[in-house]
Amino acid sequence: MVINIFIILLLLPLAVSADQDAFIGVNIGTALSDMPNPTQVVVLLKSQQIRHVRLYDADPAMLLALSGSGIQVTVTVPNQQLLAIAQSNATAANWVSRNILPHITTTNITAISVGNEVLTTTPNTASILVSALKYIHSALIAASLDSQIKVSTVHSSSIILDSFPPSQAFFNRTWEPVMVSLLEFLQSTDSYLMLNVYPYSDYIQSNGAIPLDYALFRPLTPEKEAIDSNTLLHYTNVFDAVVDAAYFAMLYLNYTNIPIVVTESGWPSKGDSNEPDATLDNANTYNSNLIKHVLNTTGTPKHPGVATSTYIYELYNEDLKPGSVSEKNWGLFDSNGKPVYVLHLIDSGSVLANDTTDETYCVAKKDADKKMLQAALDWACGPGKVNCSVMLQGEPCYEPDTVVAHATYAFDSYYHRMAMADGTCNFNGVATISTTNPSRDGCTFPGSGGSNGSFINGTSVAPSTNSTTSVGFSVLDSVSFVRVFGACLWTMAFL
Repeated sequence: MVINIFIILLLLPLAVSADQDAFIGVNIGTALSDMPNPTQVVVLLKSQQIRHVRLYDADPAMLLALSGSGIQVTVTVPNQQLLAIAQSNATAANWVSRNILPHITTTNITAISVGNEVLTTTPNTASILVSALKYIHSALIAASLDSQIKVSTVHSSSIILDSFPPSQAFFNRTWEPVMVSLLEFLQSTDSYLMLNVYPYSDYIQSNGAIPLDYALFRPLTPEKEAIDSNTLLHYTNVFDAVVDAAYFAMLYLNYTNIPIVVTESGWPSKGDSNEPDATLDNANTYNSNLIKHVLNTTGTPKHPGVATSTYIYELYNEDLKPGSVSEKNWGLFDSNGKPVYVLHLIDSGSVLANDTTDETYCVAKKDADKKMLQAALDWACGPGKVNCSVMLQGEPCYEPDTVVAHATYAFDSYYHRMAMADGTCNFNGVATISTTNPSRDGCTFPGSGGSNGSFINGTSVAPSTNSTTSVGFSVLDSVSFVRVFGACLWTMAFL
């Protein structure tokens, strides 16, 4: 009976709701050797219809440049200032007087983050963190700004332990007294929990237990979905699982009505040799899918339909950041305002307006099994109704005469024939989406706007489940075995 009651409590909807529509914002870091001036930054933000930004300080020049733009701004009290602010209400009032009051009439400051990942980066100041929040909030009350500006603090998701299944999650017990005091403050001030969520890091640290598709929001077959054994909720991506883990961690401390805003999330577009999944294609896929996931208000399995507004990390690549190559390559743009990659955002309609040209291609994975590739190529040129005559000897797309090159042309042709619908660039796992145009001299791919006469007249059908490899067994059968076996291993890893 006790177990049944516990499960019922887990399944009850939490009293969480969004007080505004879901939004996508961006973080603006400044560790660039050629940092654009604030006016140039705001021009880029406006051109991309970005309406929410988060600053890592309260830079007066940037706040001045944002004046009159209507862009909603979250500013930050740097960690090194926390100790002074937490010791004195007067110091907090002075910070608000210097950094907020001169700008508030023309710049739309809507939130203050008091510190950034304090518990994990400067744990020696953890004990005074909530005092600093309270003093800043008191200063806002004195200035009659408490209803306009929320006060919170950003956390790394690493403070959540045992995060899968989400229903078992709890905050690191070391920080439990701080979290209880913080959650009480957030609840009493109608604020929200700020959380940094990085599926890329979770994927890397899992050592293969988390599939790449699960981290990238790619469509999953039912057997690949992760299931919370307590709630029976199905998770199709890491992002939702981490967000729900935070909700359950709050529930564990008896807080059920504090919403979450994800203050950082993204994927690096370049990495060291030991980071093979830090690529342009994966960064494009993650951020494109993240934006669509947030803006369509899907919510999470625990809170369907509840917005999880998110700030993408980040606006610019920061070449001066210390550490690995990936640390320098999280940006959507370079310092000249040129997109690092072209986001796939058709019909998003509200953010990153100049990056919606839909220039995407379906290409063969270079490391895919050649027999699987050949089987998929055979299907595309047969039941898939791709006109593969352009790949015959002497024709425009014959060279290079490799199964990877020929499969890429056939896959891309089918993908665009099917209007780039979800699931049409998979071919039993041997194909992937790319933003790099694979066209070459004389061979123009459909996604680039040209044509080599790619399709045979007739109605296309779904990818064949009966294509066979040269060793005489069904491609579907072999892939199903791999998926089921992998799902079993994955489930065991999570439990």
